Formats: sequence, C-alpha cells, structure tokens
Amino acid sequence: MLLFSAALIVGLVLLILSSDKFIEHAALVAEKLNVNPMIIGVTLVAFGTSAPEMVVSGIAAFDNAPEIAIGNVLGSNIANIALVFGVTLFFSAIPVTKGLATKEVPLVIGITLLAGWLLHDRYLSFSDGVILLVAFVIVLYTLLRSSKNLEEELKDELPSDDDSPIWKSLIIALIGLAVLIGSSKLLVWGAIGIAKGLGVSELVIGLTIVAVGTSLPELAASISSVRKGLHDIAIGNIIGSNIFNLATVLPLPGLIAPGLIDQNAAGRDYYWVLGLTLALSLLIFVYSKSKHVSVPRWVGLPLVGSYALYLFLVSTGSAA
Repeated sequence: MLLFSAALIVGLVLLILSSDKFIEHAALVAEKLNVNPMIIGVTLVAFGTSAPEMVVSGIAAFDNAPEIAIGNVLGSNIANIALVFGVTLFFSAIPVTKGLATKEVPLVIGITLLAGWLLHDRYLSFSDGVILLVAFVIVLYTLLRSSKNLEEELKDELPSDDDSPIWKSLIIALIGLAVLIGSSKLLVWGAIGIAKGLGVSELVIGLTIVAVGTSLPELAASISSVRKGLHDIAIGNIIGSNIFNLATVLPLPGLIAPGLIDQNAAGRDYYWVLGLTLALSLLIFVYSKSKHVSVPRWVGLPLVGSYALYLFLVSTGSAA
C-alpha cells in the first residue's frame, strides 16, 4: 500500500509540472504555424491529455476488464465537465466565442447522443466501435475544415514574445507530453492498487479513481491555460477531450473485448454524461452571445457540487 501511495503522489507532482510546459510550448508551436488556438485545444491538447484514457482503457480491455475501460470513459467525461471545468472557473471567469456554440457544441452533443444510442442495449459490439471511430473521423474533418473561421477572433490569445525556434518548442512540448502521459500512468497504477486493496469493484474503480486520475491532465492543462490567458484552449481542451473519449476510447472495449455492459454504466452514468454535456452546452450558448461576456467564476461551485453528488451516488450504489 505504501508503494502505491508513493506512486500516486509522485505521479501527481510530475503531472502538474509537465502539463505546464506542454501547454505553453504547444501554444507557441500553434502561433508559429499560424494554427487556430481553438483547433489546438480540440486536437493536439485534447488528444495529448486523452492519451491516458486510451492507454488505460486499451490495457483494461486486453486484460478482460472492460468495466474499467467503460467506466473510465464515462467517469472521465463527467469529471471533465463537473470537476475540471468547475475547478478551472475557480481560477478565472472564462469567455466563450460564438464559434463554440455553432460548431463544437453541436458536435459534442451529437457524439454523446450517438454513444448513448450504442450503449442503450447494454452491449458494446465490434461494429459499435467501428461506428464511433467513423463518427470521430467525420467530427475531426468538420473541425479542421472550419478552423480558419475563428482566426480573427482568437489571434490575440496566443503568446507572441518568444523568439525561440519552432523545433525547440516542439521538442519541449513533446517531452512535456511524454512525461504527462507517463506520470498519469504512474498515478493511476497507484490509485488502482490502493482501490483494489480496499476491495472496490472494477466499475467503481473506472468511474472514480481511474477517471479522476486520467482526467488530471485535462485539469492541469486547463488551469495552466487560463492562468496564461489562453481561455479558448481550456474550453477546447474539455470539449475535445470528451469527444475523443467517446469516439476513440469508448470503441476500444468493443473492438478488443465485445460484451455486455453494466446496467449502471448504460443507465445512471451515461445520463450523468448527457446531462452535464447539455448543461455545459447551455452555458456556452448563453455566454457566447456577447464576446465580452464570460462564464462567471461562481458557476464552478454548483459544477463541483454536482460532481461530489455523483461520487456519493456511485459510492453508495444509488440510482440517478
């Protein structure tokens, strides 16, 4: 138990340190390549911080533990909105752009509804996994095709006082990403070891400890983003991560180990994902009407409170 505890603490420290460097130099690379910061949030940053979910879910599926994989995806999406976005708001009010409400939000709602339809029969098949992957390709193509539409609105979001060569920023960003992923794996390994020692079920492990552990990169990256004034990277990171989780991580247990899904995962937990996704979408829609209006910091309190309620329901086995 002591070894698992040490791994959890060391992983957390490395995670926070590496995410700061990663987000900083990912933004610099974006600036030097004239890439839209929102697209960086939805693709590079979101993919990088969703990599732990992919690794954990893939390993769990190969080890015939699909409940951990599925719980990891649903729990991570819940944590991304209620915990990550909520805690990020404690540090700063977050402005949103009209582009989010008209492009990214419909996409994340669509992929969430598709995932729910596939989970409804409580069986995740190989064909379900293929459908989600095809949907992701369509979503990513749509995002990239419309990337230049937000350029004027977001061009001032990236730092412009760094004259270092692009290869240097790219190397530092890649090293930061590698340490971020490695530290996430270390943290989750320690957390799972502690949970198993306490006799917690696989689904609960996936929904709580693994989900929180693999969502910590999103939390660290989002906080680092708003502290640097890169608010659109923070929002894009959360939305992009949820899209990536449902369309690229959720298919893994279906592709590797198709089988039945726990009724709580297909019911209670999915409806929490859907409800929070719709709540976030409503917030973005309301506060995107004026570019001078931001999601206020107080909104973080009910979001974090809802996450505490969800953890209570999961830990007590209650239905929602």
